[in-house]
Order: sequence, then C-alpha cells, then structure tokens
Amino acid sequence: MTETIEEVIVIGAGAAGLAAADALTRHGIKARVFEKEARIAEPWRQRHERLALNTHRDMSYLPGMPYPKGVPAFPPKAAVIAYLEHFAEERGIAVEFDTEVERVTRESQHWTIHTSKGTRQARNIIIATGHDKVPWMPDWPGATDYKGRLIHAAAFGSPKDYEGKSVLVIGAGNSGFDVLNYLIGAKTAMIYLAARAGPSILPKRIGKIAVQRFSRITNALPIPVGDFMVALLQRLLFGDLRKLGFAPVKKGGISRLKEDHVAISADDGAIAAIKAGRIKVVASVAGFDAEHVVLADGSRIKADVVIAATGYRTGLDTMLDGLGVVDDKGKPKANGAEPGSQPGLWFISMQPSIVGHFYAAGQEARAIAARIAGRR
Repeated sequence: MTETIEEVIVIGAGAAGLAAADALTRHGIKARVFEKEARIAEPWRQRHERLALNTHRDMSYLPGMPYPKGVPAFPPKAAVIAYLEHFAEERGIAVEFDTEVERVTRESQHWTIHTSKGTRQARNIIIATGHDKVPWMPDWPGATDYKGRLIHAAAFGSPKDYEGKSVLVIGAGNSGFDVLNYLIGAKTAMIYLAARAGPSILPKRIGKIAVQRFSRITNALPIPVGDFMVALLQRLLFGDLRKLGFAPVKKGGISRLKEDHVAISADDGAIAAIKAGRIKVVASVAGFDAEHVVLADGSRIKADVVIAATGYRTGLDTMLDGLGVVDDKGKPKANGAEPGSQPGLWFISMQPSIVGHFYAAGQEARAIAARIAGRR
C-alpha cells in the first residue's frame, strides 16, 4: 500500500508552528503538526517561575487572537502557556505529541520525515523548532577541572537559588541581561558580568511606556538609521557604557540583529545596579583553573556560581544533514518565505526579530502559507 503524501508537515508546536498551521488553514490546507514533547509549551513550563516575555502583550500574540483582559504588559510564564494552549484549541490545531523528528531526507518530488514513531512523507515541511533549542557554551580551557558550579543560562532555575552566593554571568547579550535583571531581585553576594564587547541594550520601559511597542517603526527603517536610533536612545538613557567598564560596541544593534542574529538586550534594572556597584563589569573569560575563572586581562575571580549566557544552537545539523540548508552553526541559510536551495523546505521564526517572536512568527506564517498555496 502506498504511503499517503501529506501536503504539509509542521515540525514543532510552539508559537511559530501553531501560527504556521493556522495560516495554512486559511488557504484550505490542513497541516500535520509534530511535537516531540508531551504537551504544548513544555519549554516554558520548565523555566523558572518568574520568567516573562520581554515583548509587550500587544506585540506578543498570534494573528487574530490577542491576550485576554488582565494579562500584564509583559506576559508571565503562566499566561503564555495558557495562551498557546487556548490558541491550539480554539483554532482546531491537532498536534501529534511525543513525536520527535530525527531526520529529514529528500525523495524525488517529496520529503520523508523519519520520526520516533516511523516515517511520514510530505510535499512541504515547515521547521518551527526554534533558534534557541540547544544551549551552547564555549570549550573554555580548564573548564572540566573547575570545582565551582558552571551552568548555562537555560538552567538558571529560580533567583532564590543564588541568595548568599557570588555569581559571575558570562555574556552581555539578551539572555545575560535577563539573568542579571532577575538576580538583582535576590539577596546575592557580589555579581560579576564578563563581556567581550559592549551591549546594544534598551530599557523595557521609559516611564510607563514599553519601548518595544515602537519596534515596528524601527524595523521599517534602513539598517544604518536603525543602528543610529538604537545607539542614540541607549546613550541618552544610560550614558556612555564604556565608563562602566564595557568594551566598545563593535556593531550596531540592528546590524547585529539582522546579520548576526543577536537580539538587542532588554534592561529591567541591571544597568542601574551596575552604576550602583551591585554588579561589577569585568574582562571576558579566557579559561578556568580549579578554583578560579581566569579573565582575558590575567585577573582571576572566585565565584560560587558561573552562569554562561553564551547562546544557543538550533540542533538542526543532524536532522538536515546533507541537505546544505544550514551553516556550520546549524543556522538556516534562508528563513520565512525566502526561497531556499531545497524547494518545499521552509524555516519559520529561526532568527530573532526586533518586533518579537510572536509577531514575527505570525507575519512569516502568512507569507509561507501563501507561497505553499501558490505552489499547489
């Protein structure tokens, strides 16, 4: 018996995957959605209880379904989980849980998806597994001999876990400042921040106004103008960050976002804590010895906990091996409705965006669905 060839299979049932499945229904296409976890929003459930979006609720919902009244401006973990569950139910999106995709191969005019529950075939695949799936940290010299606690920011846990402890955060990107924003609310000992370069950073709010609400305007500007606006606002609000110990910024915030896929950091009190001496900015990390973190300037720090906010990988290297669609870091070479080298293979929300994950996912979903509908 010939195996049924699906029109579209979506891999991943997070915000992007749900947006893609919903957008396809508007073109009369019923997608099959695979999710390796046992329920919706499992990564959110596993994070610490104080986690919240850095994007405003008005920019953090999927097409046609705003958050219900009463949800805070920056939706907390529980609200996001409830929202995603409700979206899937309301839009009638059937998800096949506990189905992990292990490999994708090309078979003439269609694709074969090798899963933990057998193989499926499809004319189109939308990969919505996220750009921050696998925590990554450098292979620092001496790290394996280090006797202190070294963790990735993904394993942050609760701010209460760090009370009374000295902490070194490595990385001044978005996840690094997220960690700092939470740590300053706990009764820790000294906090250190090791950074190779100065951050591109904006406050979550100016007074009662959420800065991210202006992101669509910034996103529409030419990149050099966007870089200038971000740098100008940062300077006006925070002053010259080099005076706080940061190295010079090597590239503008919008350039880093669009070219290097590095998100602009969100400050929620960390910069004020640096100015007050609660957090000390130090040189970048060169390695470890048994008792200390060795810095690039030759100095050493002894910290109870070292948190590596050093980014993530997509984990797509193995799944898409041999297809030539990802770079050496596993990042897709095309995203959204951009034409890639493999017809029928699409990537959604695999790059950070200034307009936020949810809003960008909705826009990309519509564009991909229109392209797929046009290919039928």
